[in-house]
Amino acid sequence: MTLDEYILQHTEPEPEYLYRLWRATNIHTIHGRMASGHLQGRLLKMLVQMIRPKNILEIGTFSGYSAISMAEGLPESGKLYTFEINDEMEDFTRPWIEGCEVSSKIEFIIGDALIDAPKLGIEFDLAFMDGDKRTYRECYEMVMDILKPGGFIFADNTLWDGHVVDHTYDNDHQTKGIETFNNYIAQDKRVEQVILPLRDGLTLIRKK
Repeated sequence: MTLDEYILQHTEPEPEYLYRLWRATNIHTIHGRMASGHLQGRLLKMLVQMIRPKNILEIGTFSGYSAISMAEGLPESGKLYTFEINDEMEDFTRPWIEGCEVSSKIEFIIGDALIDAPKLGIEFDLAFMDGDKRTYRECYEMVMDILKPGGFIFADNTLWDGHVVDHTYDNDHQTKGIETFNNYIAQDKRVEQVILPLRDGLTLIRKK
């Protein structure tokens, strides 16, 4: 048994619906590994239960796995607004979101969150950033403008398969976007932050 297998065996079981979604994502999409999966999904649910947000903003829906996981942790009055810029994902993702038990808590929006999220006129308690890595810093500043004091940002993929410390990727635009973001928030006095070495790196950020 590997350590990863041991961890999953001693973590809350993955719901059957999410397991089917994870399998379908890996079978029918090119980048199936982008789905959060069992461990990160259960962590996101628990963090939402701990923070108890009223409104969550998600940037980068992909197949809907993380959106459903976070919505599971929301109270009945809570709402998650999730933006996906790639309209080609809609035919796959929308039926999975609409078919889940927490669909009433999720608003799935095709569009550019950088432009459209501020138009909602909502002050968010929590944001999950998982969109284009090249624009992470710009996305972060947008989120900070609509995030309550004491609110949280979860930024995914902040270790980027270890590329952030591998100089062979110094000219890769995605890696440079992540490095720029990581360096920026490390110096940002408006927040507290910690990087968790979970999967591809998950940074937890708290706005002071």
